[in-house]
Amino acid sequence: MKEIQAKIRQFLSKFFRNHDLQLDEDIFALGFVNSMFAMQLVLFIEQEFQLTIDNEDLELNNFRTINAMTNLIERKTALVIQK
Repeated sequence: MKEIQAKIRQFLSKFFRNHDLQLDEDIFALGFVNSMFAMQLVLFIEQEFQLTIDNEDLELNNFRTINAMTNLIERKTALVIQK
């Protein structure tokens, strides 16, 4: 879990340089995300964690915070392992 959070935080820090983003801070509410960045974020998660984000996963609540993204990745990874 900590490793996933660290990778996400490192990715986000490239874009939010002047903000120390907390694990439960809503990046959409902070105004950091536009539609282009949202797509970059989805692509980063797919490539970095070698998983596919399905249409049903494309809910804002899955991407609002580092913890929400971590939970999504852990759920998706658990599904792959179970198959």
